[in-house]
Amino acid sequence: MADAAIDTLDIAILGAVLVGSGIYWFKDKLLGSSTSTSINKTNLAKQPLVPMQKPNAPALKINKTVRKTRDFVEKMRETDKTVIFFYGSQTGTAEDYAARLAKEGTQRYNLKTMTADLEDYDMNLLDTLPADHLAVFVLATYGEGEPTDNAVDFWEHLVSGEDVPEFSVGDYEDSDKPLTNLSFVMFGLGNRTYEHYNSVCRRVDEKLQALGATRIGERGEGDDDGSLEEDFLSWKDDMWKATCDFLGIDFLAGNSGPRQATYKVQEHTAEEVEGLKKVYHGEHQEPKFMLGSRPTYDSKNPYAAPISVSRELFTTAADRHCLHMEVDITGSGITYQAGDHIAVWPVNAEQEVNKLATVLNLANKLDTVLTVSNTDPASTKLPFPVPTTYRTILRNYVDITAPPSRAFIGQLTPFAPTDAASKLFALWGQDKEAFRINVADARRSLGTVLEKILGVGQSMEIPFDLLIESIPRLQARYYSISSSAKAHPTSIHLTAVVLDYKPDVAPEETVYGLATNFLHNCHGHINQSGSIEPKYEISGPRGSHFVGETGVKVPVHVRHSNFKLPRNSALPIIMIGPGTGVAPFRGFIQDRAQDVKNGKKVGATVLFFGCRREDEDYLYKDEWPELMKDIEGAQVITAFSRQPGVPKTYVQHRMNEHKELIWDLIHKQGGYFYVCGDAKNMAREVNHKLIEIAMTCGEMSEEKATTYVKELRGRGRYEEDVWS
Repeated sequence: MADAAIDTLDIAILGAVLVGSGIYWFKDKLLGSSTSTSINKTNLAKQPLVPMQKPNAPALKINKTVRKTRDFVEKMRETDKTVIFFYGSQTGTAEDYAARLAKEGTQRYNLKTMTADLEDYDMNLLDTLPADHLAVFVLATYGEGEPTDNAVDFWEHLVSGEDVPEFSVGDYEDSDKPLTNLSFVMFGLGNRTYEHYNSVCRRVDEKLQALGATRIGERGEGDDDGSLEEDFLSWKDDMWKATCDFLGIDFLAGNSGPRQATYKVQEHTAEEVEGLKKVYHGEHQEPKFMLGSRPTYDSKNPYAAPISVSRELFTTAADRHCLHMEVDITGSGITYQAGDHIAVWPVNAEQEVNKLATVLNLANKLDTVLTVSNTDPASTKLPFPVPTTYRTILRNYVDITAPPSRAFIGQLTPFAPTDAASKLFALWGQDKEAFRINVADARRSLGTVLEKILGVGQSMEIPFDLLIESIPRLQARYYSISSSAKAHPTSIHLTAVVLDYKPDVAPEETVYGLATNFLHNCHGHINQSGSIEPKYEISGPRGSHFVGETGVKVPVHVRHSNFKLPRNSALPIIMIGPGTGVAPFRGFIQDRAQDVKNGKKVGATVLFFGCRREDEDYLYKDEWPELMKDIEGAQVITAFSRQPGVPKTYVQHRMNEHKELIWDLIHKQGGYFYVCGDAKNMAREVNHKLIEIAMTCGEMSEEKATTYVKELRGRGRYEEDVWS
């Protein structure tokens, strides 16, 4: 019996070894790996694309760690492309600009173009792009000078890493300039109210040139605080001239022929629908799974999180709404820290869906199933999952509530049903001032713009592929997390004012914030508080977001931030957070309160909070005493701007009253200074006030005080989480 047992064990071990070996050797096929650790002989045989060499230059060595399955140069060769448009995009605008440029290059100048998501390719292959090819970078700056989520790996490799990053070719004539073969174009998207305006495109531009690359034309920079679209349009004409000169193309001979469709739309019959494996009704991409466990949730695959708590923070005396929500992340694998952001994935309001469908003559076939495909067989990326329906596209996948671009309005001119409408399309599409007044400043949705041009009740036929091509994808909206994972490890809290306002140029109309009104609908469902306008369909794909009679899930993911507490909890902190800018500081204070409970020494914790009136919108008023009771030196200093019988007071005024305290904590005790809220006015004023405090309490000149505050930023002791 003993011998038999040994034989069985031997066989079991041998079988396990064989299975393990099989998994190892065929892991790429079994696990769908997108990477490879070596170049195979077939790829080497096709690999002349290395930097151009001078005669008699030493032979170039190929680094064998190149991951060929993510090789954009190989893809360009196989699909006969010569110009590649890389994008780093957070909200979809940079991606949209890259696609528009690629299409214009193809249609006007017969260029062979492709667009590329930075995270989809190995950017250490930039040194192998042929010298007669061109790389175009369209890069957004996110937050305080940070790259977008899909550009993080590229940024860390090129900018944040070594002075001379490692690329795919080992030896170069000049080891400090591995990119001498690379010619590139650069356009950046930023917001001038932020200190690090367009810093991503600027630093990438600088680094590429330092590594030997040649920029073609002037670097373009768009300002989202001004007119991003106008900055883009005014830059691109000069860019095309420089690009044509580089490629040896006659700029003036550009083709302005008929529009070339990017996508093909095919409607399905009821019989065909029966044979489809799946029809998408608002789902995003298929979830990615970590080895042998749960799916991963990120900016391309949100988690449908149950809302466990939803309550109103403003009192009934206020004429606005502010929501406190808690979403349950139990079992999701999502982690966060105080200071991170939660992304909420909304849908479009039903009134906007129906309005646009009516104008486009789609109202009677909203539930028709269709498939969208690329007209270019080399393009594999689609804007949303297919097959799907017209209703789902307008509700879930494209941002129909954002004002359409001036270029798109101009493109609609040939489809106008009347001469009067044609003239208005042409005017609003060409005249900057007419566009600003009637579209941009009025914040009119596409459906509303079409109604204004055509007249209420009128309609027009627009190729649906043009609509898909021209409207950005519906993107997540980001909110500062208002909780601490130390205190609430299985839930994430968010704090949001429900946005609605009447624009100055169109006071008879109301503009509704997309995501906050979506959340308000969720709040109304949970609390059974009656009908809320505008109405959103919050039930999710096939009703999957409803939980019982009153529960609802909301799609979310977490974006990690650099807005963090000091590692040493004993250091003091000062937080400036008026309105919902207090959100991350609620998380900070929860964090420090938990540290006290765990026996850690915690430094002074001072919050400057501002709102209109103490009896209306003083957020978390009843929580602060309990949260702060065990933190030595903790206090809330309030500023009320509309309190009856009291002069209008803002946080910067209260900073001035407590300047000695601020100077002691920041300068003498080495504390950290945090600001969250409005970038354009409040954050700028707070920065000026801190400079004044340094001048007064530190007896510095204005120049020295300005340098002092700038150095605080440079050392990470002055952090901002602001928006415009």
